[in-house]
Amino acid sequence: MKIALKYGLLITAVVVAWVVIVRLVMDVGANSRANMIAPILFNLTAIVAIYCGMKARKNELGGDLSFKEGLKTGVAISFVYAVTACLFFMIEYLLFGPKLLLSDAGPTDVPMWQVAATAYAGLFFGSILFGLIYSTAIAFFIARRQRREPTEII
Repeated sequence: MKIALKYGLLITAVVVAWVVIVRLVMDVGANSRANMIAPILFNLTAIVAIYCGMKARKNELGGDLSFKEGLKTGVAISFVYAVTACLFFMIEYLLFGPKLLLSDAGPTDVPMWQVAATAYAGLFFGSILFGLIYSTAIAFFIARRQRREPTEII
């Protein structure tokens, strides 16, 4: 659990730093190049954090990481990231209101709470889904290979 917290919070720290720099310091609009870089940065950070978390777990287990253990570690990291990122954006919404959430998208016909709930659900489940995909791919390459014993044919 310590590894999941460490690396999940690392991903969230990158997201927080990016949002603070881009939205609050630079005051960037919705169609800027910075907003196109964000998904690449967040996904690359998630991949690196899951990889480093699995390597740390492998070292913790003495170099014997199974696929299942690697997958569990990666999904746990993604879960920590999903929860803490949602908490950050909820706090951001409570402090600054909907202007940062909408990012110049214009007026909507639905209540703001529905827009926010949809955004948080997308962030949470998207983080879990992509974390599962990344964890599966990384665990496939990092996990130890099981040796198959030849079966006797009688």
